[in-house]
Amino acid sequence: MSIVEIKQNAEQKMQQSVDSFKNSLTKIRTGRANPGLLDTVQVDYYGSMVPISQVANVSLLDARTISVSPWEKGMGAKIEKAIRDSDLGLNPASQGDLIRVPMPAMTEERRKELTKVVRSEGEHAKVSIRNLRRDANDGVKKLVKDKLASEDDERRSQDEIQKFTDRFIAEVDKLVSGKEHDIMAV
Repeated sequence: MSIVEIKQNAEQKMQQSVDSFKNSLTKIRTGRANPGLLDTVQVDYYGSMVPISQVANVSLLDARTISVSPWEKGMGAKIEKAIRDSDLGLNPASQGDLIRVPMPAMTEERRKELTKVVRSEGEHAKVSIRNLRRDANDGVKKLVKDKLASEDDERRSQDEIQKFTDRFIAEVDKLVSGKEHDIMAV
C-alpha cells in the first residue's frame, strides 16, 4: 500500500465516521417533530417485523406533529401499538385512517440530558477519527521502516493526515453545537 492509498483510505473512513455520527444524531429527539424519528420503530406485518416506512406514509402535519398514514386498513392499530411500545416516549392518537403523533414538550432537565448524550456521541466520533489518524500514521511509518518511503514523505503525509483529521473533527464539533442549539431551543 502506498502513502497516497493510506491517506485516501483514512480520509474515506473518517468521512464514514462523520456520516455515522450524523445518522445517530437524527435519532436524538429535539423539541420539533422529525419523520426520521420513527425510522427505528418496527411493526408486525403478517408475522415479520418491518420498519414503519414500509407499511405507511410518514410525514409532518406541523412543527410538533408527525402523521402516519397506513397503506392498509388493518395496520393502523398495529402501527399505533408499535409507536407506543417503542422507547421514544411518544403517544400516538388515531383519527380515522390517520395516526397523529404529537411531540411532547421536553423539560429543561431532559434537554440537558440530551445535550450530554449529543456531546458523548460527538466524543465517540472524534475518538474514532483520531484512531484512524493513528492507524494511517502507523501505516506510513511502516513504509518508511521498510524503506518504501523517505522520512520527508513521512513528515509531509503526517501533516496532510493531521489537516484532514482537524477538518473532520471541526465538522463533528459543528454538528454537536448545531444539535445542542436545536435541543435547547424552546
